[in-house]
Amino acid sequence: MPPQHLPPAQPAYVLRGHAAQVHALNFTHDNSRVLTGDAEGWIISWSLAYKRPVAVWKAHHGAILGLTCWSQDCIITHGRDNKLIVWKISTEDENDMDTTLPIENQGEVAKQPWLLHILDVNTLNFCSFAMCYDAASSRDIVSREVDIVRPYPILIAVPNTIDSGGVDILQLPSENRVSVIKADKSINTGMVMALDLHPKQNELQVIAGYESGHTMVFSQKSRGAVWQKVYSAQPHTQPVLSLAMPPLQDYYITSSADAILAKHPLPFSNSTFHEDMKPLNVLQTKHSGQQGLQIRSDGKIFATAGWDARVRVYSAKTMKELAVLKWHKEGCYATAFAGIIDSSGDREGDFGKTAEPETSDNLGVSLARLGPTVTTVEQRRDQKAQSTHWLAAGSKDGKISLWDVY
Repeated sequence: MPPQHLPPAQPAYVLRGHAAQVHALNFTHDNSRVLTGDAEGWIISWSLAYKRPVAVWKAHHGAILGLTCWSQDCIITHGRDNKLIVWKISTEDENDMDTTLPIENQGEVAKQPWLLHILDVNTLNFCSFAMCYDAASSRDIVSREVDIVRPYPILIAVPNTIDSGGVDILQLPSENRVSVIKADKSINTGMVMALDLHPKQNELQVIAGYESGHTMVFSQKSRGAVWQKVYSAQPHTQPVLSLAMPPLQDYYITSSADAILAKHPLPFSNSTFHEDMKPLNVLQTKHSGQQGLQIRSDGKIFATAGWDARVRVYSAKTMKELAVLKWHKEGCYATAFAGIIDSSGDREGDFGKTAEPETSDNLGVSLARLGPTVTTVEQRRDQKAQSTHWLAAGSKDGKISLWDVY
């Protein structure tokens, strides 16, 4: 049947449980869980094998701006209540967690996971945090209060507490502010709207998108060194809503309240900064309000969530639109890809971003993914859920659609 005559694609599953719009999504535990956060501060951890909640709690007294994993057992949530919180919840802990969905909750207080850290941050900007692992810090920080080994140290980027055009770099588990990028006073950028943070060889780079439509890249050669602006462009006429970088860290893509998607270079700190630097590619999509931009871990495709209730999938190489997924009746705010797991059981990509650096402590976890021969129905169900190329979309209608793509 010709493609134009095919029926519209339908999601493989729809997760229903939030009573408010879904703002944040993240796949965890080697794709066996998907975390969803809504505008009322609720977090749901769903089992992808059974499409049912395994943990539900109210993490914030405001909308969830972002969430991600810090090791297998730690979850970071960022809320509009000016708090960034680290929770400890393992698969064993799920047995003691509440599973009453927010849409069914009658005002009862759901049990929360173990709280490890809580930081006061700026959320005036509606800008979510960015995270990467801190290779410069020591390994195996042991808490004196509890007999556990902390996860590998990380760096967190958030908008500056005082200057909404600047960026604070925080370190966990120390909870210290280790660096500040001041706002560029030569350009009226407005507030920081989107951030990314990543190590690039021996450097640390921060990518920022601004209210003015500008985007900039800042690079620091070593801890404590002066931050250098290595790239600046203004491809958008409206505020930048989201940005993302592929695993190879050779470019990044921005989306905006306007209809433009732009691909940008990622120069090193020794690159000469020129005012006439331009994006690599600027695509006029004719669809305004695309946010929640995410690039899959294999770097081949990326997706956006549209205010027009459509999820669009693009080729990361050519930026050609590959698919339009329409199921939601109201605007979409967030997307997330499951990590692509190769034949060895490892996730493709993830260089210092979300995958914890390989050490003797977590090597067993990586090897355990291979496991024995899959024999039971439960094991086959788990393996199928973890190997599926999921794309999740969260919407204003409170539902999460799960699509099996490419």
